[in-house]
Amino acid sequence: MSLAFDVLATCRAKGLTVATAESCTGGMVAVALTDVAGSSDVFICGFVTYSNAAKIDMLGVSDATLDAHGAVSEQVAGQMAEGTLARSKATLAISITGIAGPGPSGHKPEGRVCFGLAKAGHSTHVETVEFGALGRAQVRTAARDHALEILLRG
Repeated sequence: MSLAFDVLATCRAKGLTVATAESCTGGMVAVALTDVAGSSDVFICGFVTYSNAAKIDMLGVSDATLDAHGAVSEQVAGQMAEGTLARSKATLAISITGIAGPGPSGHKPEGRVCFGLAKAGHSTHVETVEFGALGRAQVRTAARDHALEILLRG
């Protein structure tokens, strides 16, 4: 069995539906979930919001938050997750924003990824993981897997 299978089975058992908002992973979490046959009863939709404009327009992330903290921040990850929850009508939303590389972005290092988890009726959870300079593909894969683990606990 796969981590995505476990996420779907757990959400199904709890009566939860899932939506995703992804930046640096470009939809990898949504792909992992929809690769599992029968995922349509749990997975609602995925937003790939790579640019700041997309984060603002599609998810309602605040210009002020982006200006103050940058796209790769727990504040933006939280707003992405909350916007996804509101716009998808899912009961559980995961968001990912990070620096996959190669190299750092400004003063933020390669491998820094921020996650948000919004659940209907609960406070939004945010966290940052420093995966390190693993290389673009490995950072993206590690971020995908970590997001699935967060959903599994969600």
